[in-house]
Amino acid sequence: MQTRATYPAGSYGTNLENDLPDMIRSLKGRIHFAHVRNLKFHSPTNFEESAHLSSDGTFDMYEIMKALYDIGFDGPIRPDHGRMIWGEVAMPGYGLYDRALGAAYLNGLWEAIEKGEKRHAVK
Repeated sequence: MQTRATYPAGSYGTNLENDLPDMIRSLKGRIHFAHVRNLKFHSPTNFEESAHLSSDGTFDMYEIMKALYDIGFDGPIRPDHGRMIWGEVAMPGYGLYDRALGAAYLNGLWEAIEKGEKRHAVK
């Protein structure tokens, strides 16, 4: 029996020496659940959670999602934490609107990767 784990991109990403896509590829077949979020670093030890878009943070979200796709990941992907936006009042870290935007963004990345791979396979 092989141990499977949750892959928390934001937690592993707090150490800038961690190559998140490479870590995903090294865990092929062992990731059961993926928490995917972006962080914005102001210095190596000063960071904050950001919106999920690559341009809003430090991580290349496309490469993280591509790595999950490349290993054949078929488990649940959660956008993880969300900021409070648009006047929302909620439990800190769990803004519904930002998590919904994150889910839509991650689904869009997955669809683009999937379609791109299918087009390359046809050629």
